[in-house]
Amino acid sequence: MNVSQTVSAGRKSTLAQIVPVMLCFFAMGFVDLVGTASNYVQKDLGLTDSQANMFPSLVFFWFLIFSVPTGMLMNRIGRKKTVLISLLITALSLMLPMTGDGYVTMLLSFSLLGIGNAVMQTSLNPLVTNLINGDKLASTLTFGQFVKAIASFLAPIIAAWGATSCMSMADLGWRVLFVVYAVVSMLSIVALGSTRICEEEPDKASGIGKCLKLLGRPFILLCFIGIMCHVGIDVGTNTTAPKIIMERLGLPLEEAGFATSVYFIFRTAGCFLGSFILRSVSSRRFFGFSAALILAAMIMLFTVNDLAVIYAAIGMIGFGNSNLFSIVFAQALNASPEEKNEVSGLMVMGLFGGTVFPLAMGFAADEVGQAGAVAVMALGALYLLYYTVKIKTH
Repeated sequence: MNVSQTVSAGRKSTLAQIVPVMLCFFAMGFVDLVGTASNYVQKDLGLTDSQANMFPSLVFFWFLIFSVPTGMLMNRIGRKKTVLISLLITALSLMLPMTGDGYVTMLLSFSLLGIGNAVMQTSLNPLVTNLINGDKLASTLTFGQFVKAIASFLAPIIAAWGATSCMSMADLGWRVLFVVYAVVSMLSIVALGSTRICEEEPDKASGIGKCLKLLGRPFILLCFIGIMCHVGIDVGTNTTAPKIIMERLGLPLEEAGFATSVYFIFRTAGCFLGSFILRSVSSRRFFGFSAALILAAMIMLFTVNDLAVIYAAIGMIGFGNSNLFSIVFAQALNASPEEKNEVSGLMVMGLFGGTVFPLAMGFAADEVGQAGAVAVMALGALYLLYYTVKIKTH
């Protein structure tokens, strides 16, 4: 009787902890507004593709700088407190554009958004391991990505609504997006701050040097590059999809921007389905299917000029890219269970691919059009196919 009551109480406690954590995953998705926002800033300020792509590149640059130190910070103050700090930084970044959309203001806003998200992604994923057993980690992280994706695909919809309906709201226009997400950030702080979570003892490894040495392990390095390619394709598609439609069909940004929503709708659906599929299908098989789907879509985007086909290809990329992060992240954590904080920092540092890919894509697009940007992403898809054969089965 007492044992049964204890188990029941434990389950209720876990649910009460999971809900605030999932709200934090929603806040994690705010970083994906950078693709939508950069396109509106490009339009407002008359920037070139390479200049506009500096915004998403700047956001993900900070993952290179802050991810590993965040792993060290978690060892000192704990994962929950680190997540709370990241939410505070995120809220501040979202408040800045309310004062204007000048170039310097947006650079500062995107920088803080990148810093906050780097800290959040490094600390939130390992925080989940305090609540979920290892054999269910991949599917739980995938469900978290599903929640994150909801925020991602809502961003272009809210921005477009603001651009057409909210011009009188203190002249915010599309920047009403920042107002909405700033409010949610504050709610996330309250929810997580009032939730009790028992954390594991800090990892034994300490120091940035020891953390970076983990890249000397071949499999960890493969995972790191896999994360770079996944995020490069994610940010690249988010930013480039509307530009492909504008270039080939001549549609205005307000209409072409729906392509970003198509991407996130399919990525959201993929995350939701993946949380169930990964319970019965091996990670290697599902990862291989996803990578092949992305590559097939890239081939389609090289030459097609039909709107429906372009949407189909974008949807294929969204679905294929939806579960890759969770699988690679879980593979890395399970490969080094004694160094979760450090491995998490390294994997999130791989989100620096969101800097490398958009920069390369911007210069390629300036030279040969958006087909050049697609070619850069196709290289990432080829690597993901190679990574498939390296995935460890348990």
